[in-house]
Amino acid sequence: MAKRKKDTVEVSKVDSNFWMVTFSDLIMLLLTFFVLLLSMSSMGTKKLKDISSHFAQATGVLEFSSLRNVTDLVPFVSEYNETDSILVIDQDSILKSFQMLSKTDDKSKEATKLLSKKIRITDDERGVVLSFQEGILFDPGTADIKKDVFPVLDSIARAIQASSNHILIMGHTDSTPIHGKLYKSNWELSAYRALSVLEYFLAEKGLSPLRFSAGGYGPSRPLYPNNTPANRALNRRVEIIFQRFL
Repeated sequence: MAKRKKDTVEVSKVDSNFWMVTFSDLIMLLLTFFVLLLSMSSMGTKKLKDISSHFAQATGVLEFSSLRNVTDLVPFVSEYNETDSILVIDQDSILKSFQMLSKTDDKSKEATKLLSKKIRITDDERGVVLSFQEGILFDPGTADIKKDVFPVLDSIARAIQASSNHILIMGHTDSTPIHGKLYKSNWELSAYRALSVLEYFLAEKGLSPLRFSAGGYGPSRPLYPNNTPANRALNRRVEIIFQRFL
């Protein structure tokens, strides 16, 4: 009888509110989860896109598959400006728009098709970037635009006219010193090349100068190390940038 009484006393000492410890832990985990969701929702869309590109070990080049018509560049830039979703770039579809919009003969269209394959479309903190390798636009050491590329520039001019973005045109060179007589340095050559593209849009296409800026980076912003002829060729380029709205 004495033993049974002792057991009864021990049972009576068990805390009936012990379940609240586990419940409070659960509530704390849920609170942490919702705070995390809130912090993610407050991040800018473009910031999330930049982060996602780093995870993919990319340079901002993704695939945009929702737009498939021949004027892809125009709606893409518009969607890029306005969307709350992460957009990706379908390079093939947009480049085809350059070919389809070129109102020229069959020979020129074929040349445009070949040229457009060498255009690199990316995005970075500045906006949507169309990057032209040197050989597309210019002969080595010159800043005179090749006539073969006029149809491609005409297509881009129509996209510029249809958008409301400010346009930044920037020239780049590799690190090899210039030995010609026309330009004193790589900086000067890169700036004159950007100005040549700007002049085409203003004088030949009648676009408003208020929407444009132009300049040269010289060899200061290479895409790749200037240690091989192939890399140096990729670094020599002109960028036409549809700038983000601030």
